[in-house]
Amino acid sequence: MKKHNPWRSGLLILGASALLAGGGVTGTGASASIASADTAAIETRLSYPSATVTTAANSRVPLEDRLIAPASAVIAYASGNPSIAKVNEKGVLLPVSVGRTTVTVKAFTDASVATLSLPVVITAAKPLAVKPSYAVRSVKAGGRTFSVRTVTVPKGTPVTAGLASRQVGRAQSLTAIAAAYRADTAINGTFFEAYNGVPDPYGNVISNGIPAHIGNTGTTIGFRWDGTAVMDTLRLGIAGSVANEKGPKSWYAYFLNRTPVSDTTATLFTPARGSRIGFAAETAVVVQNGTVARIARGENVAIPSGGFVLVFEGNESGQAARFQVGAKVDYTFTYRSDAGKELDWSDVHTAIGAGPRLVKNGQVAVNPAAEGFKDPKILTGGGARSGIAVLKNGSVMLATVPGATMKQWALIMQQLGAVQAMNLDGGASSGLLSGGKTVTTPGRALSNALLFGSNLKW
Repeated sequence: MKKHNPWRSGLLILGASALLAGGGVTGTGASASIASADTAAIETRLSYPSATVTTAANSRVPLEDRLIAPASAVIAYASGNPSIAKVNEKGVLLPVSVGRTTVTVKAFTDASVATLSLPVVITAAKPLAVKPSYAVRSVKAGGRTFSVRTVTVPKGTPVTAGLASRQVGRAQSLTAIAAAYRADTAINGTFFEAYNGVPDPYGNVISNGIPAHIGNTGTTIGFRWDGTAVMDTLRLGIAGSVANEKGPKSWYAYFLNRTPVSDTTATLFTPARGSRIGFAAETAVVVQNGTVARIARGENVAIPSGGFVLVFEGNESGQAARFQVGAKVDYTFTYRSDAGKELDWSDVHTAIGAGPRLVKNGQVAVNPAAEGFKDPKILTGGGARSGIAVLKNGSVMLATVPGATMKQWALIMQQLGAVQAMNLDGGASSGLLSGGKTVTTPGRALSNALLFGSNLKW
């Protein structure tokens, strides 16, 4: 797991939003692109297996997966023309429009710096071989007959996590979220604060391979670069380090891009939150390009575009003493199951967490209490439901149904052919779009959604 540590580069890491398999990387010539060292004494070698990266406008490319660099190197990326393509801190190339540009890659070690200029060509979007299909199905479960609206999305269809106004903590209609990302198919995502205060999500959200929100209950579905989907009880963690004149120290945060709901908090805020943290923090450590730029108290501080903010309050306020202006700071996300087992989600680019789990390996598997749910509407009650399933052929099925309990919802999903299935936010949030048209209308604005399309706008 690579650390977030862009401080040595001095480069602005230019980010955006989502992804999926299908982005081709083509080479011109047999030799790989080799970096030129900043000095003759530098032995670090930085290379990419092809001289040019070519991809369609509707396919992202995980450059880091193929980049050859020293294991200890800190890697930084910068786009020569963000109107053609952007690249985030994890090295995900995000096409914007047809054209050509160059991505500059730098590898920093304790002894050297190496630079690679990688030409990038963005071609027109490729049409989908098979389009999503909409159906209304009648299913008997638990002594009742249900009318279920479904959209079957073929494996490998571009997918992304959509955020209202493209940031955490906002709310928009499902159609507005879909339109902002040019999605053809959409379903509401994780639970969120719909009644009191900032509409922050409750579940996990991962966009372009980078977590945007942490919510460690329930079940999460993730989409890998090869087009497959994975479902597990993902529990995200944040482990950081700070190096100052008193030596290296560790720090931690347990919330990500979330407004504090108690007097005690340790929260990491990234640009996915927006331009500011949104409240006056007791103590805020502002980190720009991996270096502590300032330590503020009682301010609604700005979040640097090339950095992040750490907020410590209440019983966690002592952590702030570990930081000094000029100190070097980095952090790593950890991925574990609810049983503490380490999960390999390194190639998951998009994820939405909600739950509970409905079907596991083709069998009904409903245990909301074990996943951390306490709401009677989830435990025993009935209501409008949204859900997502993985079918035997790897396709994904999105579905909505009125008036079902979780047990009934699981039986419905099983009868519809789910190998794996989980619940999404429901009630007034339940919404589904197919072919750009609303087939299940949400009763309120939403915080987030899961989006699919042939020409997504990353």
